[in-house]
Amino acid sequence: MDSSFEHLNPIIKALPAAPGVYQFINNKGEIIYVGKAKNLRSRVRSYFNKKNYESARVKVLTRRVSDISHIVVESEADALLLENNLIKKNKPRYNVLLKDDKTFPYICLSNERFPRVYQTRKRNETGALYFGPYTSVQMVKTILELIKRLHPLRTCNYKLTEENIRKKKFKVCLEYHIGNCKGPCEGKQTEKEYNENIRSIKNILNGNIYEVKKFLIEQMQQYSTVLKFEEAQIVKEKLEILEKYRSKSVIVNPALKNIDVFSYIEDDKYAYVNYIKVSNGAIIQSKTKEIRKVLNEPGSELLGLAIVDILADQTFEKGEIIVPFDPNPDLNNKKITIPKIGDRKKLLLLSERNAKHFKVEKQNRQKIRTKNKNNLLEIMRKDLNISAKPVHIECFDISNILGKNQVAACVVFRNGVPSTRDYRHFLIKTVSGSDDYAAMKEVVIRRYSRLLEEQKSLPQLVVIDGGKGQLNTVHNALKKMQLSDKINVIAIAKKLEEIFLPGDPLPLYLDKNSPTLRIIQNIRNEAHRFGLRLHRKKRSAEQTESKLLEINGIGATTIQKLFIDFKSYENIKNATSDDLAKSIGKHKAKLIFNYFQND
Repeated sequence: MDSSFEHLNPIIKALPAAPGVYQFINNKGEIIYVGKAKNLRSRVRSYFNKKNYESARVKVLTRRVSDISHIVVESEADALLLENNLIKKNKPRYNVLLKDDKTFPYICLSNERFPRVYQTRKRNETGALYFGPYTSVQMVKTILELIKRLHPLRTCNYKLTEENIRKKKFKVCLEYHIGNCKGPCEGKQTEKEYNENIRSIKNILNGNIYEVKKFLIEQMQQYSTVLKFEEAQIVKEKLEILEKYRSKSVIVNPALKNIDVFSYIEDDKYAYVNYIKVSNGAIIQSKTKEIRKVLNEPGSELLGLAIVDILADQTFEKGEIIVPFDPNPDLNNKKITIPKIGDRKKLLLLSERNAKHFKVEKQNRQKIRTKNKNNLLEIMRKDLNISAKPVHIECFDISNILGKNQVAACVVFRNGVPSTRDYRHFLIKTVSGSDDYAAMKEVVIRRYSRLLEEQKSLPQLVVIDGGKGQLNTVHNALKKMQLSDKINVIAIAKKLEEIFLPGDPLPLYLDKNSPTLRIIQNIRNEAHRFGLRLHRKKRSAEQTESKLLEINGIGATTIQKLFIDFKSYENIKNATSDDLAKSIGKHKAKLIFNYFQND
């Protein structure tokens, strides 16, 4: 993998080898691409393993990915449907948008006397029943053809009321004469007989396809018996399509309107709540929330807290909530359902599956990060030729301007990342003037004397911002403390990023892409930043103090008292005469107040 994608490596390795939808997210948190995959890990990895891209568009896309999210589903067909939903909702920049709003086909059972069965891509709220959507138009055609052979139905759009049939307003058409319809328009088929056929068709469309398969197998055998192998092969292909047939998908299901689904799993330390949003029959969102257990709270309480937190970010709508058990808080205007069977149960199981994948993915990421850190530390150990892995690294930096406001900073990295709670600032006490060597010696001795006194762990590596002179100063200080055999020390010179080691007259040059050099540069830059912060603060305080000292009748003791009471220069400047008088008396308060007024 290209080194520019290293931040994505733990995410990609932790992805499940399961069907689903992946979403590429940029550094602003925007979804810029949605894709489907039979195997999420393999598909996503393929984007970042390429040296040559088939198009500049894909190359630009990968460079803009800062995070990857995913939703796991049951099958590749479900992934296709979910991808379609998410593209239409989020309109990602790098997806081919469905400009004509074309969607997947359904089979419609119309809501009328003598219902019709036909293929459609649009759903109207007319009380009709819709089955699907189907990812294959060929599958829809096969199902409709089989229904037509088993149960001949009308295809006309006549209004077949009882009165119209009695008055003989319609005549049978060609479909009747060729055997595709039994003529309900002329009363040649009763409504009762017709509805029996509709009931059988509903069974087929709901997935009860046993009798259809039986019919096809018998037909195939008949063709084979009379040596009509081509016809038998056509029937066999239809049978194979039917084997793959799924009556419906919870990913897009017109029967499910405005539903919020919450699943819950837990371990010893954390609870995981997955949320799926269903709007207008389609899944449009999924995310998982991790909750750290504090006092071994019950699952009902944690689930309730998660529901309230997640729904707080949603547009308020009346609807239904699906949960595995009763949550603790009362959720007004929401119908709570704990499903046992059916489509709602399938949604809950899908949500739970995503929660489990999130938990496993998190654990895998932690393992990968730990492994990568161990590998990185081992690389550093070899590159710097030191005896132990530098798990604990410290770096010192001296800041001053012409010897004034001299301060030092010590920053700490553990396992290659900053440990900010261990950072320390030092005010130089024994050195006057601009003597960086003496200042560095003082700070190093103070730092490690304190660690030894408190019986705290020593670093395996100390990094010094400077050249050979600073390195020798620190190395001699550690020798004096009898720590030179316990603490390795190196120096990095800014100009050419040379690494100096004790006892070696020649510098070490590491490759500019070396992870070892990158860590050393990071800790050096962090020490410089942290040191400058105190230096600027001290310099600012000194400038402020010198301003106040310009006021006749105001001395250092008064200024100190003011800073204790008012905390900052701005607060002193904006204080009223009465507030100042409470701190330092009326006479001095008037002097300071008048100074700022005139200023």
